[in-house]
Amino acid sequence: MLGSYRMETNVAPSQGTLAQCTPMLIPLTRKKFEDLVPLVASASQYRYFWGSLADILRRVLISIISVVVVGMIRLVIGENAELLMFTGGVFCGFYWLWGPIFWASRRNWEFRKYPYSGFWQGRVLDVFVSEELVGTEETVNKKGELVIVENRERRINLEVGDESGFETRIQVPLKRDHKAIRRGQVVELLVLSNRPDLSTITNLSDAYLPDRDVWVSDYPYVQRGLFVEVSRQIYREAEPDEEPPRERPRRSAPRRSSGRRSRPL
Repeated sequence: MLGSYRMETNVAPSQGTLAQCTPMLIPLTRKKFEDLVPLVASASQYRYFWGSLADILRRVLISIISVVVVGMIRLVIGENAELLMFTGGVFCGFYWLWGPIFWASRRNWEFRKYPYSGFWQGRVLDVFVSEELVGTEETVNKKGELVIVENRERRINLEVGDESGFETRIQVPLKRDHKAIRRGQVVELLVLSNRPDLSTITNLSDAYLPDRDVWVSDYPYVQRGLFVEVSRQIYREAEPDEEPPRERPRRSAPRRSSGRRSRPL
């Protein structure tokens, strides 16, 4: 059920570190990062862990078994901790409902443990579809023989990179809107690191392609509306400024570029 990113990082030594070379790696403050990646599960993250009917039934079964266990413990210890047992029974009985909140929040916490983050922009270098083995099942055929059935899933593979030589591959389950992805399109995402200069990238967030308004991800780590706002803010502040025209001499004033911002957002 849980997806993963395949990362194959390659930064050419002659080109320096990623943070030094690419004009579109912008450090984020801790507050901005925590706004983008919530601590408690968001609605989309809750839906992700809500799962299929089989997942729901599995949680319901766990809830029933937990309530039975709590009831047996109460019979053993008597009425000495009746309030505690009642509270535990209610808590366990509703696991099927609050379980997705717990698992999503736990995954968010693991993602938020990296101390440094940045907003990265690059381009799609290559895109292709592959079939990956996601599990196996044992079954018996008509002859009574035990056979192993492989469960495969179609996944999209995005190779992205920038001018510094940084490249990485993102692999997630294939969705219908991924058909719009082409080579050369702009891609944006969050990069995480244990280094303050972001010279070593440890993990990635959801990838966003603003030209097509398409997200490439399995688990929705970021608050997508806020991510788009941050992206637009960066573009606005990176646009070149124009000086007002002068009467003398009668020619347009030269354009002055403000460049990419280097201070954290």
